[in-house]
Amino acid sequence: MNRPQTIQIFLPDGSPRSVKIAEITNRVVQAIFIPRNKLDYIGERDEVRNVGLYFLFGESSESVKPIVYIGEAEDCYKRLKQHNREKEFWNYAVAITSKINSFTKSHVKYLEHYSIKIAKEVNRFYAENSTTPTKPFITESMEADLLDSFDTIKVLLSTLGYPLFESIDKKNIKKSEVLLIKGRGIIAEGDLIDDGFVIFKGSQVKKETTASCHEYLITTRNKLIENRIISESGEILIFNEDYVFNSPSTAGGVVLGRSTNGWTQWKDKNGITLDKLKRK
Repeated sequence: MNRPQTIQIFLPDGSPRSVKIAEITNRVVQAIFIPRNKLDYIGERDEVRNVGLYFLFGESSESVKPIVYIGEAEDCYKRLKQHNREKEFWNYAVAITSKINSFTKSHVKYLEHYSIKIAKEVNRFYAENSTTPTKPFITESMEADLLDSFDTIKVLLSTLGYPLFESIDKKNIKKSEVLLIKGRGIIAEGDLIDDGFVIFKGSQVKKETTASCHEYLITTRNKLIENRIISESGEILIFNEDYVFNSPSTAGGVVLGRSTNGWTQWKDKNGITLDKLKRK
């Protein structure tokens, strides 16, 4: 269960869109958010010239999910400079280091292993890592400490805009709060969450779009099919996994195959619209 926490974000060059150094005030882990064009600037600071874990975030026109690459390094800055030359997809990096220089190579190798494993299980982002590294040998007590560090990393990444490890579990949502949208021969389930509108696995989708369907919705549907997020099932399409859209209307439009006002079309089991539930 989430609990109240205090997070401090320092802007070393004063710009809220530039480098950010985030930390939970009573923890030793820090997260350094780095726009790609600020690599030379961050190289002048000590925070990233250390043993750590790092994440590269980006997008692709071919993927309907944001992309992440997860790695570890003895010197995060040197590794990021290497990826700047070799990897095209990323726009932002987040380096995770210790404020008291307590991370060792074994620590970050374990965190890399565990982070890739959980990222693939949660499946909110497309992981560029082709394989999950083997779990290194560490003591039981060390693993417990590192899992605590991972919890901090999870919170800091979400705070910086990357809910990489934030799972969506329909089982944790009350049945009365699940929203429905219906069309001829199909029904879909979803919910408004912190970072968008999620359609749950198993939801049904109309196979065809209307003549007036917006091109953006058609493109989105095609990408979802290409990425196997949805697939054919007889005369309809089916969501193979939970998927988060940026708005209820986009989610509803994809399901119904036409432009729609999701705030009035998504309803609870009593027929009350999302608009009345959340905006009235």
